[in-house]
Amino acid sequence: MLDDILEGARKAMSGLASTVGEGTREKTSKLIEDWLEIFPILEGYGLKITSFSMTLAINPSLNVELVGAHSNWTEEAIRQRMKNHKGETALLTVFTAIRTAYRLQRQTKAELQDPLILKVIVRLTPEVRVVLGQPVLED
Repeated sequence: MLDDILEGARKAMSGLASTVGEGTREKTSKLIEDWLEIFPILEGYGLKITSFSMTLAINPSLNVELVGAHSNWTEEAIRQRMKNHKGETALLTVFTAIRTAYRLQRQTKAELQDPLILKVIVRLTPEVRVVLGQPVLED
C-alpha cells in the first residue's frame, strides 16, 4: 500500500506541466521526491501513514500524517537513529523535531498522552510538526 501511495505521488509530480515554471517545478519535484524516500524508513521505526495528500498548484505540496507509539521513540532510540542516518537531512529534521517535542513536553511535567503524531508538510519550505497526544482542535 505504501509503495502504491509513493508511486502515485511520483506520477503526480511528473505531471505538474506548464502551470509552474521549469526551475520551480524541478526544484519542488526534487524536494518532494527526497522526502518521499523517508516514509518507508519511518514506517520501519513504527510510524504508520494515516493520511497522505498532495496539492498540485503553482506551489505544490505534500502533506503526510503518521502515527506511532511513544515506546519506539526513547531518547536513546532517537540518538541511535540520528547516528545511523547522519547526513540525511530530511530524516535528521524529523528526528530532531521528535526529540525536541519530547524534551519540551517533559518540561511541562504533564502526563504524556497517546499517540505520537508526526505531520510532514513538504513545499518549497518543508515543515515538520510533532503532536504528542490526540489534538482536540486542528490548526
